[in-house]
Amino acid sequence: MFDFEKLDLYQELKKMNLMVYKKIPTISGIDPYIIEQWKHASLSSLLNLAEGTGRMTPTDKQHFYTLSRGSIFECVALVELTKELGFLTKEEYEEFYLGYEKVSKMLLGMYRSQS
Repeated sequence: MFDFEKLDLYQELKKMNLMVYKKIPTISGIDPYIIEQWKHASLSSLLNLAEGTGRMTPTDKQHFYTLSRGSIFECVALVELTKELGFLTKEEYEEFYLGYEKVSKMLLGMYRSQS
């Protein structure tokens, strides 16, 4: 097992990605660019965490944790937009939002642990 797979944060990010990839096929009529950006940002958050965990220096790790967190912020903006366009229910929005808030805090903790 790889180190990143042992992280609660990785498991949470993976769960968020699965939610995104399950929700996206049910959305029709939305600008495809929004969907592609959401998929990209979501996957990027997961992959940057995995890559950062494999880096050797604290500075390198922090860089990838920062990239991962930035992708989470992108996801939040996209979820807000998607909700306001009427493609997510209030409940769906809240589930995504709370999940992103949780992983953002966890990523900040990972970043700070490297200092």
